Amino acid sequence: MTASVAINPFPSKGELVVLFAGNEQTGPTHQVGPQVRDYHLVHYVVSGRGRFRCMGRDYELGPGELFFIFPGELVYYESDADDPWRYRWIGFRGENADRLLAMVDLSPHRPTLRAVSGRRNAALFHTVERTLLLGDPGCDLRAEGYMRLLLGDWAQSRMSVPASKQAEHPARHHVEQAIRWLNLQYSKPISIEEMAHTFGYHRTYLSKIFKQFTGLPPMGYLLKVRMERARQLLQEPLTIEQVASSVGYPDALYFSKQFKKWYGCTPSEFRTQHPNRQYEC
Repeated sequence: MTASVAINPFPSKGELVVLFAGNEQTGPTHQVGPQVRDYHLVHYVVSGRGRFRCMGRDYELGPGELFFIFPGELVYYESDADDPWRYRWIGFRGENADRLLAMVDLSPHRPTLRAVSGRRNAALFHTVERTLLLGDPGCDLRAEGYMRLLLGDWAQSRMSVPASKQAEHPARHHVEQAIRWLNLQYSKPISIEEMAHTFGYHRTYLSKIFKQFTGLPPMGYLLKVRMERARQLLQEPLTIEQVASSVGYPDALYFSKQFKKWYGCTPSEFRTQHPNRQYEC
C-alpha cells in the first residue's frame, strides 16, 4: 500500500478552498470509517474496485467513478479484496462549496458520479496535488482554479440531458433545483421566503409548482427529509440532542414531538425498537 499527500500551506477563506490532495494504491479490503468529516472530500477511482457507504446506501465503484463525502455525514468505504482501489482525492471546503456541488446535482443523497473524461479528471487531480507540493504563495489560487475546472467537467457528466427529457414541463426543473437545495440545507433553519429568494421565484409560485410535482408543499417536503434523516441517525451512536441538531432542530423537545407526530413514537422509543446497526468490516 503506497500513498502520498500534499497540504495547502496558504489556505484562504474563500468560497472554494482546496485543503489537500493526494493519491493512494490501497491494499485488499483497505477500510476507512465509519467516520464523519468536517470538510468535503472527493475521490476519483483510477483503477480497482470497492464499496462506498453513505446515508445507509452502498455504492459499488470502479475506474472512472467518483465518490463525494459531505461534512457531517457518516461514511464508510472499503477496497475490493481481489482488485483493490487506486484513487486520487481532494479535500476542500468553502462558503459556497455546497451550493456549487448542488449545481452539479451532487449531495449526500446522490454522492457518486461517472466522469465523462476519466483521463482529464485524473490529470486535474494530479495537477492539484502537484500544485500544492510546490507550496508557493500562488498555489492556493491555482488549486482553486483547477478545482473549478473539475466542477465544470462534473457538470458536463451530470447535466447531459437525454432528448426525451428536454420536452418535460419547465417547472419540473425548478422543482428539482429546490429539492436538491432542501436535501443539502435541511440541517439549517429554513423558511419558504428564504427558499423563494434563493431561486428568485415568488413564494406563491414556488409553493404551487412544488406541490404540483411532489404532492407536498416545500415545508412539508422539508419535514419529510428531516424525519427520514433523523430515523437514520437514530441508528447511530448519537444523542437525541445531536440528532435533533443534525436535522435542523435546536430544541430537542420540539424535535421529539415532531418525530412522534410523524412516526407515532418518540425518538427514544424508536431507538429501543431499532438497535444501532453494525457496519461490516
